[in-house]
Amino acid sequence: MKGLLVDDDALYLRTLQRSLARRGIEAETALDIESALALARAAPPDFAVLDLKLAHESGMALIEPLRALHPDMRILLLTGYASVATAVEAIKRGADDYLPKPATLESILRALALAPAESPPEDNPTPETMTPLHRLEWEHIQQALNDTGGNVSATARLLGMHRRSLQRKLAKRPGPERTPRED
Repeated sequence: MKGLLVDDDALYLRTLQRSLARRGIEAETALDIESALALARAAPPDFAVLDLKLAHESGMALIEPLRALHPDMRILLLTGYASVATAVEAIKRGADDYLPKPATLESILRALALAPAESPPEDNPTPETMTPLHRLEWEHIQQALNDTGGNVSATARLLGMHRRSLQRKLAKRPGPERTPRED
């Protein structure tokens, strides 16, 4: 199973690529439409995970060319700007599924039909995990750092916080996601 991940956030791409690799799923990454199409033409992937907003481009522009290269490819559109209108448009263009960010790895795998097919027994369902708040905060800070070229003072101003508070948050890298406890 080989995939293509397209997002203009390099940190998010690396994180998702490593998470998939831990599950034995190989994926190439691209930061823009041109690179994504070049990779897909060289070796058509089995699935593609596309971000809706790619800098000054739209990930929706990739759906039809990818579908033409490999009609059976599973295409998932992820976005931090979810709306009913974009979901409908993505499905009309040929996407198989549409998820708002942040999406858990399990929900991405289910949308791509890569998760195990068997469902848990009705009396003991496996709880859905959400991305913890501290992980979302960490990713938001990392995006702001990226936008300011790594300048901590400028990032703190951008986020509306004191520089020392930001430095303390950066020192506390979040751990892995956990499954919620059953009560």
